[in-house]
Amino acid sequence: MGYRTLRQAINDLEKTAQLVRIDQPISPELLAGAIQRRVYQAQGPALLFTNLCGCRFPAVANLFGTLERTRYLFRDTLRHVETLVKLKLDPKSLVKAPRGLLTAPTAAFHLLPKRVASGPILSCQANISDLPQIKSWPADGGPFITLPQVYSESTDKPGLRASNLGMYRVQLAGNDYQQDREIGLHYQIHRGIGVHHREALRRGRPFRVNIFVGGPPALTVAAVMPLPEGMPELAFAGLLGGHRIPLVQPAGLLPMPAEADFVISGTIDPAQQKPEGPFGDHFGYYSLAHDFPFLKVERVYHRPDAIWPFTTVGRPPQEDTSFGAFIHELTGALIPTVLPGVKAVHAVDAAGVHPLLLAIGSERYTPYRQPDQPQELLTQANAILGQGQLSLAKYLLIVAEDDRTRLDLHDIPTFFQYLLERIDWRRDLHFQTATTIDTLDYSGHGLNQGSKLVLAAVGPRRRTLATALPDQLQLPERFQEPRLILPGALVVKGPPCSDYLPGEDSAILDFCAFFSGSSQLTAIPLIVVVDDSDFCATALNNWLWVTFTRSNPAADTYGIDSFITAKHWGCNGSLIIDARRKPHHAPELLDDPAIEKQVDQLGAPGGPLHGII
Repeated sequence: MGYRTLRQAINDLEKTAQLVRIDQPISPELLAGAIQRRVYQAQGPALLFTNLCGCRFPAVANLFGTLERTRYLFRDTLRHVETLVKLKLDPKSLVKAPRGLLTAPTAAFHLLPKRVASGPILSCQANISDLPQIKSWPADGGPFITLPQVYSESTDKPGLRASNLGMYRVQLAGNDYQQDREIGLHYQIHRGIGVHHREALRRGRPFRVNIFVGGPPALTVAAVMPLPEGMPELAFAGLLGGHRIPLVQPAGLLPMPAEADFVISGTIDPAQQKPEGPFGDHFGYYSLAHDFPFLKVERVYHRPDAIWPFTTVGRPPQEDTSFGAFIHELTGALIPTVLPGVKAVHAVDAAGVHPLLLAIGSERYTPYRQPDQPQELLTQANAILGQGQLSLAKYLLIVAEDDRTRLDLHDIPTFFQYLLERIDWRRDLHFQTATTIDTLDYSGHGLNQGSKLVLAAVGPRRRTLATALPDQLQLPERFQEPRLILPGALVVKGPPCSDYLPGEDSAILDFCAFFSGSSQLTAIPLIVVVDDSDFCATALNNWLWVTFTRSNPAADTYGIDSFITAKHWGCNGSLIIDARRKPHHAPELLDDPAIEKQVDQLGAPGGPLHGII
């Protein structure tokens, strides 16, 4: 029941034709990552690289490359997770299906890690430079671990109960790191390890960290699970893996999974930092070099038959998209228990996940409820933005549940149409103008600094949306190529933004003034100004990515006939979002043409990827 090692999972995938071996020499410098991305885009198999140049360890990629394969890896344990979720939602429901009660105690028992005296992980040691030095994008600052499981414990309350296991990227070499002695550790705001960092900083002493790589696949998923505080990720890994996670603990070190493939052990001085990055990230841009903590490496353990798992990230969808979908399947039903009144939340992968949240809430206020005005919906919006990683959201679009219209948050065009038909730009825009945003988001006014915008809509339809461009639509000078993306949503190519003036861009202000008092855009409530309107019109995902990764709400939102009343901003005409590239934005991720040609050759007749890509 469940895989106890990474090799067990790989062998099973190969036996069931869900994995392909690549035996010819493959460079870890760009080529391995490019292969993984191309195979993912083709929804292809997992990949076992048996001959990475300059490295004695094999590597596996695209393990979670499809949602179906991810489900397959946990097929024996999903029902246990579902049983416990049902028990949490409605304890009485299991009385109707008592068989579920029989599995619940066993599943709960797997939550408890077990201590063992020894394990395969302690068999061998190596140096950092012996590990696969995989570099995914041309401008990356060096090789990275892209599927790390970073384990730390509270210095105030040591032990598993207050531990944290998170997936924080790790830079193995480059920049100012001392070879084999130091590695970079990038953890963002709102992350669990940050609590341990602050405790150590207060005590004025280093804290220990272990970085697990590989091991049972359940550990990898546990490291990205948004678990409630107080539930250790190692416990969830046992539940999902179908067995108690065996842990070994050499003297003076933190515990580590006995069946891990690699463990890097060391300490972090919370008062010291070094530049980390750049790194091609899941927003579709490079996150630039900034000072972050680094690990002083003491030991690198590995099992005798160790395999190095890796992925690459970039503009969605990528392999981590499967993580998000799988996690939603496991936990989506619990959202109403955590956020009362909220029916569903969807972090839009195509928009970089954190920049855009869609939500369905409810209006239950009585007896003085205003039927066409958001009330409780705003309370729920604030609760969403105060919840774990959801707090990183930049745009939150929320509507009230309507029994007459069953909305599916994954049907994005229908959701936008529903919202745009009902929203009142004079009243329903709610800004946080100076707050934290995702560390990886460079649309703001500084690292971790930006704004948020809640768009809330309830009530009956107030407008009919345009499904075609208005006849003889005239645009102001320097604006061209209008394209209707969705009913009521227009993109327009604007002049390049060379001198950024937040909220005061003269070209955008001229656009708003041009349409002041005009009825041409009455049926088009949303206009996005972009650099390339044809690119945005080619695919909905292009529009979502450009609009929500290249705009900072408080700085880049304008409106036709806008006003401020009692510090509330609104507009009588269309809402304008400036989603052009700005001078301070990070560079976009672009493939290396020469590397892509090498990938093409692997897909030619006789190549290991023929028929796959």
